[in-house]
Amino acid sequence: MIVTKVQNKSRELFRYREMFTGLVSREVRARYKGSALGFLWSLLNPLLMMVVYSLVFSVYMRINIPNYSLFLFCGLLPWTWFSTSITNATSTIVANGNLIKKVYFPLEILPLVNITTNLVNFLFSLPILLMFMAMVHVPLTMNLLFLPVLIAVQFLLTLGLSLILCTLNTFFRDIEQLLGPLLLAWFYLTPVIYPAKQIPAHFNFLFYANPMAPLMTSYQRIFFEGLPPSGAHLLACTLTGLALLLVGYAVFYAKKFTFAESV
Repeated sequence: MIVTKVQNKSRELFRYREMFTGLVSREVRARYKGSALGFLWSLLNPLLMMVVYSLVFSVYMRINIPNYSLFLFCGLLPWTWFSTSITNATSTIVANGNLIKKVYFPLEILPLVNITTNLVNFLFSLPILLMFMAMVHVPLTMNLLFLPVLIAVQFLLTLGLSLILCTLNTFFRDIEQLLGPLLLAWFYLTPVIYPAKQIPAHFNFLFYANPMAPLMTSYQRIFFEGLPPSGAHLLACTLTGLALLLVGYAVFYAKKFTFAESV
């Protein structure tokens, strides 16, 4: 039943593809409009975070990883895409209340636009990562061909979670306020600034309960280690992403017809 609804909704979204691409284009242009550096901020923000974390964890706390800054950058870029997308998508229904009341369109477009806009920023940041790899003499390998797969899996995870959160936030505005500290805790529980092997064995359950943990490890493997992602990790992330998408769409569909009354 849910699968059939998702298929029908996919066809409807395709009919509104011009609206979708127009909104994404507008968001990309508007995000840094009026700032002196413009789009460069999408690169500078993760670079500045990398500098701070590199100083703290390779100088002060001394995590013993060669090319630690590169290791950090490999995880910060996809995490920034994820966290920014979740933050923006959670408030997207409330923020677009006037549009929802005036015009009919598939409301799923709104979280999709936020995720896709941040995906564009992520993709534009990848050349910086590749140049950084060349600077520190880390070779590019054929395992980088797994990148589109990782991006697709992360897109599923992010979209499913965004549908749930934007629905809940429409009726319970506290969700938006709680999201910041929750994402901060999630960040530190995910092996972005430290390798997964440093997680104590008796806390491994947190790694496997966290869908972003094996995904971040997979990014680190293809970029930093030149290895393919773990098949078990990739399968687990994919299944979790599909499950989240189905649950997210079911929650969103059940409440979408009352959004206009709540915003």
